[in-house]
Amino acid sequence: MEKSSGPSEGFDKTRAFVTLAGLSLIWGTSFILIKKGLEGFSPTQVACLRLSISTLAFVPMLVLYRKRMDWSKWPYLLIVGLTGSGIPAFLFSNAQVHISSAMAGMLNSLTPLFTFLLGVLFFNARFGMSKLAGVFLGLAGAVLLILLGNEGGFDGKTAYGLLIILAAVCYATSTNVIGKHLRDMSSILISSASFGMIGVPLMIYLLGATDFLHRMTESPQAWESLGYIVILSLVGTVAATAIFFRLIQETSPVFSSTVAYLMPLVALIWGLLDGEALSWLHLGGMALILSGVYLSRR
Repeated sequence: MEKSSGPSEGFDKTRAFVTLAGLSLIWGTSFILIKKGLEGFSPTQVACLRLSISTLAFVPMLVLYRKRMDWSKWPYLLIVGLTGSGIPAFLFSNAQVHISSAMAGMLNSLTPLFTFLLGVLFFNARFGMSKLAGVFLGLAGAVLLILLGNEGGFDGKTAYGLLIILAAVCYATSTNVIGKHLRDMSSILISSASFGMIGVPLMIYLLGATDFLHRMTESPQAWESLGYIVILSLVGTVAATAIFFRLIQETSPVFSSTVAYLMPLVALIWGLLDGEALSWLHLGGMALILSGVYLSRR
């Protein structure tokens, strides 16, 4: 039976929408923080730092609640760790070398569409013509944004927009897995275990196989960028991830994924404040995506 696309019975709707708004503000800001992190570090280092700092924040919780952890669900936790945080962190940092932060935020709004598509294909979600129309409309908006080329904030390398789309697919996968297989597990335990499984190897790689320590001692810009990444990790990853996982459990995957409605607006505002270009075609592409998201939820 299909889960509702809105808050589950007995859940406070006001609380649900306030939570969505807060997450939109936090995650909409994450794109500009990634951009600032890239001023002092390589894309790989930004991703490794983000995940390593987040892991360090979650480890104490994992130790504290280790006896409550159901490790029989480790495959699902690993999938959530990889698709909900690990892989997207690398995709975003590499893409945003060539894509503006506002553009990244707009393309990321495809996440609800992919949440629905994966739900239909693998998680027994209900299918309807309006939902199908929404998917095509949203994809048309994404194509428009990518085809803008230099005017679209892609620095002439439109293929990098596909990395953001792949990240949206990853987020959709994680959201559906949590809604289907981890609904009864604490959001803190999900976050702690999933980050613990992917973060430790990346921490070792960051310190042993990159020039991170050299940059920290030789580049003044590295310290400023590190500050932005710490904020990104602790607020945009640690706190927001735990809140989001809880929201999925108490509502539904599709409802929770609509956090992408407001995220691009926040990303656009930050991009404009940082001097990024914006045209009516940008707004047109984003309008198509959000219209598609709306139709897919009807």
